[in-house]
Amino acid sequence: MEDFEHTISRFVGSEWLGTLITAVLILTLTAVVGHLLTKFLRKVLNYSDELPSSSIFINIGRAIVWVVGGSVMLSTCFGIDVSAAITALGIGGIAISLGFQDTISNLIGGVQVSLLRIVTPGDNISIGGSKGVVKDVSWRHTTITNAKGETAVIPNSVINKNSLTHLPPTGKVVLTLVVEGNGENLDAVASKMEAAALEAARKVGVVEKPPRMWFTEATDAGFVGDLIFTMEDGSTAAEAKDAVLRAVAPFTRHGA
Repeated sequence: MEDFEHTISRFVGSEWLGTLITAVLILTLTAVVGHLLTKFLRKVLNYSDELPSSSIFINIGRAIVWVVGGSVMLSTCFGIDVSAAITALGIGGIAISLGFQDTISNLIGGVQVSLLRIVTPGDNISIGGSKGVVKDVSWRHTTITNAKGETAVIPNSVINKNSLTHLPPTGKVVLTLVVEGNGENLDAVASKMEAAALEAARKVGVVEKPPRMWFTEATDAGFVGDLIFTMEDGSTAAEAKDAVLRAVAPFTRHGA
């Protein structure tokens, strides 16, 4: 019993216990700072018009916090000179960087496409054989979801090196119509079509941008125009397009 108490006393009075407590405190503080920084960055990105709400910026900020926290812990608790250790790696560091070449390429690619706003969450894009709405740009890849609900994960380096097409929003509907007649009452016809289209679209879902009729050319068949509107939910666009087409069809015949 005395030996056990002596062992406990030696452990409690040892430097290792103080070092362990200090290390735990530093790591705990680092975790708290990382959590607070994550919440702060999410709010900034969600309300900022200058930066996209991609998680890559949050990941980079969190990584910086942990690198700083780890360096402080190694220096304070174990007396390790982090800068000297990094310098001592030398060729080993180069070898490690070559081993993580793809990861570094994806990280740089993600930062570039995010800062230059080439791709932002919510964009409807097409790259290679993949089409869909961008859900997030992380430090390694970009995630997009298509109309079928399928998710594609594309490395950031691929987006950075290949041509990319920005498609219209998934909820945007464009109906090309031909209105017969002599053109004397085009304004009245357009107003009637817009009102009928809005009523029909609202029966399907929430209309984000109301219908507008734009006439583009005159032909022997009549006056060609585009009826354009946007649904808030892209999955309702096809149904709304059908409903609107049925509603405005009578107005295409001699401006009925």
